[in-house]
Amino acid sequence: MSPHSESRNSRLPLALIVGTPLIMLLAASWLWYFVVHGNLNLVDAIGTANNGALVTPPRQIRDTSFRDDAGATVEWADLDPRWTMVMVNRGPVCDGSCPQRLYVTRQIHIALGKEFNRVRRVLVSDVAVAGITLVDEEGSNDLLTFLEENDRGLVPFALEPALLESSFPEITAQPHQWFLVDPAGWIMMRFEDDLDFKAVISDLKFLLKNSGA
Repeated sequence: MSPHSESRNSRLPLALIVGTPLIMLLAASWLWYFVVHGNLNLVDAIGTANNGALVTPPRQIRDTSFRDDAGATVEWADLDPRWTMVMVNRGPVCDGSCPQRLYVTRQIHIALGKEFNRVRRVLVSDVAVAGITLVDEEGSNDLLTFLEENDRGLVPFALEPALLESSFPEITAQPHQWFLVDPAGWIMMRFEDDLDFKAVISDLKFLLKNSGA
């Protein structure tokens, strides 16, 4: 073998080591570009019959400013990057399907088992949580007190009404649903309240399995 051939062969493994991650990064960027712009249905392309409805194109809330239960401003980008189940409530009362949605999403979260810590639950409202009354079959209660006593894992945020409407426009026509936000801050899927419990868990486990976040 000539010195030139030996030199070329010795450089090949180095080129593969350096080039492979770069190719994967470029491919991932290309793929996500088409997903974000609504030109590629990623879930269908991978081959799952998703039960939730894809938000097409996805909407970004990473730079949106919320208020926590103490009134402090929090940007979504300040949160740990996790998959997030987002429930939306308008007005000073959480009644009707709202209490049931809180319960069902909590049960879905628990049912994720070992993937539990990769997901969080957030309630977004156009009223500060301290000003919301929870009304269910057991009567009425201050929502913040109820969460502190029964659902400490749920994070409440308030959002200006106009921003809430633009971030989650689907709730105007169909309030009985909740949303899924990916770790990068994209609102990418929505689930109606009447979907089968197991079907929703199937979607979430599929996404967690096929994502690196």
